[in-house]
Amino acid sequence: MGRQLDEQIAGRFPVGQRLRVLDVGMGQGTQALRLARAGHQVTGVEQDPTMIATAREELAGEPEGIRERVRIVQGDGRDTGVHFLPGSFDVVLCHGVLMYIEEPDPLLAGLARMLAPGGLLSLLVRNGDALAMRPGLSGDWAGTLAAFDTTAYRNRLGLDVRADRLSDLTATLAGIAAPLHAWYGVRVFTDTAADGAELPADVGALLAVEERAGKTDPYRSVAALLHLCGVRG
Repeated sequence: MGRQLDEQIAGRFPVGQRLRVLDVGMGQGTQALRLARAGHQVTGVEQDPTMIATAREELAGEPEGIRERVRIVQGDGRDTGVHFLPGSFDVVLCHGVLMYIEEPDPLLAGLARMLAPGGLLSLLVRNGDALAMRPGLSGDWAGTLAAFDTTAYRNRLGLDVRADRLSDLTATLAGIAAPLHAWYGVRVFTDTAADGAELPADVGALLAVEERAGKTDPYRSVAALLHLCGVRG
């Protein structure tokens, strides 16, 4: 997904431009730190104190120049309007968040308002059109049948969450003036890998395969996750 995001940034902004990035639901700060290392100014919003502590610990190990480019705000991603002015960011990330929100449209509308004209909105969501893939590949036939007709599922943390369909999000993005510009699949072939599994020796080939499949039909349509990129009009 990082490669996909870099591809979109490179295609939209001049080389060397230092972007203003908002990472909503930043988690442990993986993408925020990666983009700060690339020279961008990053603001991360996170509600979970444990995640914030982990992100701060990671940040503390970075050189001073990178630490100065990262700001962490504890708060709910639905309250961006409280913390920031409209149009304050060139790139807004919202990765792995929508599945925990029952009604995501207000959140998405708020994120779109944070974008400057021509800004990029990057969403990572559970693919509601492919929920049957994981139980099917695991031989759970009852779970597979149930997954065909729902967007609800139980994640690996044991939480009951929700998925999004590409067609629904495409309509939503058009309605909030950040129409879909590109989309990718994420975890096409690797979704059934066990948590904590060791990386294979040929991890470079694995990443190349996932990158290729993530932008190629019909493979991307059955990916576990969808990476959607909208552009503010």
